[in-house]
Amino acid sequence: MQRRSITSSQTVGPFPHESWRWSFEAASASAPDSQLIIRGTVYDGAGQPIDDAVLEAWTPATAIAEGTRAVPAFRRVPTDARGQFRFAPTASAPRDAGEPALYLTLFARGVVKHQFTAVFLEDDANVMHSSLLQQVPQARRATLIARKTAPREYEWDIWLQTDGETVFFDYR
Repeated sequence: MQRRSITSSQTVGPFPHESWRWSFEAASASAPDSQLIIRGTVYDGAGQPIDDAVLEAWTPATAIAEGTRAVPAFRRVPTDARGQFRFAPTASAPRDAGEPALYLTLFARGVVKHQFTAVFLEDDANVMHSSLLQQVPQARRATLIARKTAPREYEWDIWLQTDGETVFFDYR
């Protein structure tokens, strides 16, 4: 039997927002009308917003174009003082029906190892036929689906360490 080697991991630390803040000025830029918007809040296990998390996102189209597993090259966005984030992926990015709008990696204080997740759009007619979503127990799928709040705008919150915790994936 072959043993897997274990690689080290390090917590993001208690003050990542102090060193990251300067590098995210472009994250607050407004999106052109040709884009959709996904916004939300990251919450900890006590229901408190996490004000120093970073989300790294890429579209399925980016992953396909790179010809490899998903490459986190799309955008990094920090949460603000209220734990809120905002992504504006291009609406014209091609994706197969039922595919996530975004793949995300979450970095936050107290999270020993970054977490991988995905967000789907509730008005995608093929969302329940997604091969990725079908791997998630029916009762937990809603944690991955963004609610439509306005034309081309969606709300999706990320919850940690609760009964309603957002589903995170283990990519090997």
